[in-house]
Formats: sequence, structure tokens, C-alpha cells
Amino acid sequence: MKILIVEPGKHPRTAHIDGSLKSMQETVGGYIQAIYPFDDPVAIVCDEEGLYKDTAWNRYICEGCAIKGTFFICGLGEEDFTDIPDALIEKYNARFYKPEELIHTAQGIRVIRLPL
Repeated sequence: MKILIVEPGKHPRTAHIDGSLKSMQETVGGYIQAIYPFDDPVAIVCDEEGLYKDTAWNRYICEGCAIKGTFFICGLGEEDFTDIPDALIEKYNARFYKPEELIHTAQGIRVIRLPL
């Protein structure tokens, strides 16, 4: 399965995994959780317990949603995850290209895009 991996402090990269639960868990470093914040037929798969672990903040996804640790983006099939299409790899590579530093303030999350 072709995916786009987004790691803290790094540019996104494409990779292939076999699509098994084990391969997805190894990629994110824990039990998986899928979220669907975009209108495109994609899922963000992240560590279900990432917010409770002492891992680095990764990216701000949308209002009220930030992810810690590594996550990946994959396509959505009829009943399961599938390859992410090349056009969506380009779109989400551009969206998450710059690493971010996330700081919690009294006014909410502040995002600082890092030069890399």
C-alpha cells in the first residue's frame, strides 16, 4: 500500500507498506487510529495513544486537532485503506511539507513553521 508518511521535524515522504495491521502499527509506533478531517477520500492514520505519550508534536491538522508522533496518509477503498493516489500525494506533501513546532498557549495552539 502506497502511503505518505509525516514525521515530526521532517518533510513528508512516500513509502510502501503491506497494509497489514502490524505494518500500520509499526509505522505510527502504536495502536492505530484513523481520522478523516479532509473532504478527499483519504485517512490520517496515527497512534491512538500519541497524545498521552512523551513524543514530539508533529503537525496541526485543523481547528482543535494536532497530532503527536508519526502519522501517515492513505487512500480509502470501499471497505479498507488503500494506496493514496499520486495527485493526493502531491497535495498533502505540499500541505505538510514544512515541519511545525506547536506551542500551547492560553489562546490555543500556536503553530510555528520551521525552516528545513
